[in-house]
Amino acid sequence: MVENDKFDAARAEMHRRAIGRWENEGGSEIGWSDPPDASTVAGEIGDAEEANIRVRLIALENLVVALLAGAPDDRSDLAREMARYISPRPGATPHRLTIEAARNMLAIVERAAQYRDKVD
Repeated sequence: MVENDKFDAARAEMHRRAIGRWENEGGSEIGWSDPPDASTVAGEIGDAEEANIRVRLIALENLVVALLAGAPDDRSDLAREMARYISPRPGATPHRLTIEAARNMLAIVERAAQYRDKVD
């Protein structure tokens, strides 16, 4: 039982760290941002660039589905658990993008489950 408690505590700590990185944009608030004199020029992306990003996103999503389809069940369980962690917490203001991200994560896990029998 003691080992299981250590595992649960370690998992909770990993989740806390992951969410902490997400909430501060990957650490940008702790000094990892550009120096004050650095300038970045970023204009709006064009139609071709936007289309390229969409195509790459679709490809990445399908790769994740394929990887989850062949992964052990605990990987899908972990993805579901992470979706619950990014869902609005009690007392927090729900944000549309966060809610949609959690829904998309769950949809990807469910799509992967449909392909599991084809992997074996």
